[in-house]
Amino acid sequence: MNIFKEIAGRVWATWGLLSFIVTFLIILPISLISYLIPEPGGTHFLIRISRIWMRVWLFLIGCPFRVTGTQHFEKGKSYIVTCNHNSLLDIPLSSPFIPGPNKTIAKMSFAKIPLFGLYYAKGSVLVDRKSEKSRRVSFEKMKWVLRTGMHMCIYPEGTRNRTKEPLKAFYSGAFKLAYETKTEIIPAIISGTKEAVPLHKTFFFLPRRLEIHFLPPVSSKDMTALELKDKVFTTMYDHIRKNTL
Repeated sequence: MNIFKEIAGRVWATWGLLSFIVTFLIILPISLISYLIPEPGGTHFLIRISRIWMRVWLFLIGCPFRVTGTQHFEKGKSYIVTCNHNSLLDIPLSSPFIPGPNKTIAKMSFAKIPLFGLYYAKGSVLVDRKSEKSRRVSFEKMKWVLRTGMHMCIYPEGTRNRTKEPLKAFYSGAFKLAYETKTEIIPAIISGTKEAVPLHKTFFFLPRRLEIHFLPPVSSKDMTALELKDKVFTTMYDHIRKNTL
């Protein structure tokens, strides 16, 4: 039985990759119109196209998808959205389904991929984590994103969680940003991606139900960056534990 599962996982991964590339090439010319629209309209346009793309692609790869908690986003208000990170699937699931225009803090290296880099860069605040100057510049760009009325999506674990714990320890950037800009944080829990694309397997994918849950906002008022980090970590950790037991 295991050998059939291993074969099926590789076959479906091939289909997933091919369907991703083909659907991306179809939406790319339309998505590039976003470069002609002043912000935040350009990013809003890109997000709407991305949402359509992801719904089509998730249907093609057999992954039912559910979003809950969007009522926590107050219209006309910017938020910092903190997501857990278990899989490469997390990023294409989070940004398109955050209500309203948003940008994701992202690795600068991915922007160098031909064609995809154009799309990727428009929806991101790029950073070279090895460069202190790049980190400073990206921090100021994230402040600008919030000032223009967009949300900022951040993965505070930094990298995919390869531990057995629900979450890795958080980096401080998202919470320093919240503290300095007095912006509320909406924790987001992505589930199902770890099972669909297991970290310990190479080029393997099987359809799973995928979900993203937006939790109630955490106020940055009268809290230090460290206190914010601890509170958001505990909120997300407890939610994952409660819903996976």
